[in-house]
Amino acid sequence: MQKWECPCGYVYDPAEGDPDHGIKPGTSFEDLPDDWCCPVCGASKDAFSQA
Repeated sequence: MQKWECPCGYVYDPAEGDPDHGIKPGTSFEDLPDDWCCPVCGASKDAFSQA
């Protein structure tokens, strides 16, 4: 699965998910809730680009 990077440098890795925010490992970026945001800086999903 494709990794996605926030302008702040945080990389969302679908293999790891975001367990601190209820996102299970194996969750693709496209399947993240629309209100999910960067856990580091709070940027919205549309600020991310493919890493």
